[in-house]
Amino acid sequence: MARESVGRVAVFFTIILSIWAAVNAYVFWRVSSVPAFRTAPRWVFVTAAAFLAVSYVLARFLDRFGLSAVAVPLEFVGAGWMGVVFLAFCVFLVVDIFTGFGFLFRESVPSLRGGALVVVAALSVLALVQGLRPPVVVEEEVRLKGLPAERDGTVIAVVSDTHLGTLLGRGWLSARIAQVEALRPDLMVLCGDILEGDSRREGDLAAMLSGFRAPLGLFAVTGNHEFYAGVEKSVRLLEGAGVTVLRDRALEVRPGLVLAGVDDLTARRQFRVDGDPLARALEGRPKGATVFLSHSPWKAEEAARLGAGLMLSGHTHDGQIWPFGYVAGLRYPLLAGRYEIQGMPVIVCRGTGTWGPRMRLWRPGEILKITLRAG
Repeated sequence: MARESVGRVAVFFTIILSIWAAVNAYVFWRVSSVPAFRTAPRWVFVTAAAFLAVSYVLARFLDRFGLSAVAVPLEFVGAGWMGVVFLAFCVFLVVDIFTGFGFLFRESVPSLRGGALVVVAALSVLALVQGLRPPVVVEEEVRLKGLPAERDGTVIAVVSDTHLGTLLGRGWLSARIAQVEALRPDLMVLCGDILEGDSRREGDLAAMLSGFRAPLGLFAVTGNHEFYAGVEKSVRLLEGAGVTVLRDRALEVRPGLVLAGVDDLTARRQFRVDGDPLARALEGRPKGATVFLSHSPWKAEEAARLGAGLMLSGHTHDGQIWPFGYVAGLRYPLLAGRYEIQGMPVIVCRGTGTWGPRMRLWRPGEILKITLRAG
């Protein structure tokens, strides 16, 4: 069964890499038709395309061998190129659709493609500036059915999708710890994708999570990246930092307040992990108002049916770089923000950090401050 799961993941990444190669080829094909670049030798485009396309993976490979001096800047370039090439693909595609892929308005096509490059450059700069900004604090108030009066006013700090690794390291995490500390939360939760999982620094970064402090404790659920890195290893690192990881289970934080969580639903589907995690987490739980944690914002209806009073998720990054949110929304209809599902509030964090490029368009990352009110 494990071999079958690995095979499915290998097929998944093969498809992703094939799409990546095709997108890069399309973008460079269009760039080569812009008048300012027409005189450049073909080998220049091929070399640049090959280097930029493999730079991110190459940086990860070099980091494994301890070549951080080269790997870190190369990863920043490679990750940034992901964002640039995505924007370029979208803008060039709009021009191609408008011009019938070059068969209409032929005299204007080169100039339109040149203008597209200017638009891509401007959007890329804006996205980089937005992505490098610290996350904002978004406050929500939730009236939670069954919450005892003495728990009224309980503050939960929610951090999701930090992707700690090479690009988001010690300095970035220290700033986030200070940011959360200023909120003075009673309870702290990490909604998955905490570790990027492929950096030699992950052990040190995981240990730093102990800097997040809250009187009622620090809790987490796994995300898909914890699975990619090896879920058991990731959980050991988190628990070593004093994080209580909720894996298809619930516990009573204080009398009348229950916290439940499941291993990531997206990863479970990819790895073909059997079972009914929500039933295991929510059926037979201690009595009290229940806050349910799930990295992927799926199965909200089932969570509500099983008695959860509030669901907290992440994973989607709100698309991170517009217009990717429209694509992500096809798979994750609860994309970002607050929803009401069968009387249960669902709050999807758009991510505290970034995955891949340090870029966001149009909204910055966020930390959630949720105040619970007795219902």
